[in-house]
Amino acid sequence: MSGGGEHRNLPWVEKYRPKEMTELISHQDIISTIQRFLDEDRLPHLLFYGPPGTGKTSTILACARRLYADREFNSMVLELNASDDRGIGIVRGPVLQFASTRTIFKRGFKLVILDEADAMTGDAQNALRRVMEKFTENTRFCLICNYLSKIIPAIQSRCTRFRFGPLGVDQMLPRLEHVIQEENVDVTEDGKKAILQLANGDMRRVLNILQSTSMAHDVVDEDNVYLVTGQPLRSDIANIVNWMLNENFTTAYNNIFQLKVLKGLALQDILTEVHLFVHRIDFPMAVKMVLLQKMADVEYRLSAGTNEKLQLSSVIAAFQVVRNVAAQA
Repeated sequence: MSGGGEHRNLPWVEKYRPKEMTELISHQDIISTIQRFLDEDRLPHLLFYGPPGTGKTSTILACARRLYADREFNSMVLELNASDDRGIGIVRGPVLQFASTRTIFKRGFKLVILDEADAMTGDAQNALRRVMEKFTENTRFCLICNYLSKIIPAIQSRCTRFRFGPLGVDQMLPRLEHVIQEENVDVTEDGKKAILQLANGDMRRVLNILQSTSMAHDVVDEDNVYLVTGQPLRSDIANIVNWMLNENFTTAYNNIFQLKVLKGLALQDILTEVHLFVHRIDFPMAVKMVLLQKMADVEYRLSAGTNEKLQLSSVIAAFQVVRNVAAQA
């Protein structure tokens, strides 16, 4: 793990990317299974899928480093990413050429890593299936994607699949504290909590938020984290819900609209936070269900590109109706 002044211009996401399998912080069952494959020299074709920032690319790169010495790494590993062309031409060209050539000493197998494979066209995937079949003897493929459904069944059946789920807070916290210590960042406890909460199980997002907040502010606390990420503050959400439940329609609308303009908040983000807030309010279940249904409708309409002002009115109206129902009950 590189710390200190070395690689000082690198983003922390890359600077602290795990190099060895022992440094990987999650999915121990997957790592131990792959470790066994490597120990017994029986590595199958692999398919890693799951949300971003959960360690898919780091895992296969750590495996590759364990398999190959530094001097043979470039000749034994072909890594293609989303920035590379992934039409049928790339499969019939560089991938086929790399897979079909034997290793110099006829020992071991080569490794092809296709990152974000769900961006490959159907034709390219069909061509890839044939290449995988033909050169299994001396080449292994590892496909990495976010959405399993975008990989054709013929390729899925040729691979051993591993799902990388979102990371838990207890898994991310030690790595976050390690980076804080290495970089001498001034972080408060509520700052750490806010980072982990906003990351939603994405380790890459944890480090990006930490780095951007520490560059913008001297202290990484809850308010600064929310400011840098553009998320509404908890106190703002409490105020918004309070206005919708206790003020008349016009006052609530004007207050929320002014807050939106002042802090540059998107209604979508406000809705997400209000949704979490609603679950914590002690409403009768029937009232809560009506409210969640209305908010879901607004979110759907927002995704279809409707006017934010109209949808804001709709959210306030839903809360006011619910308030009246609750008052009469």
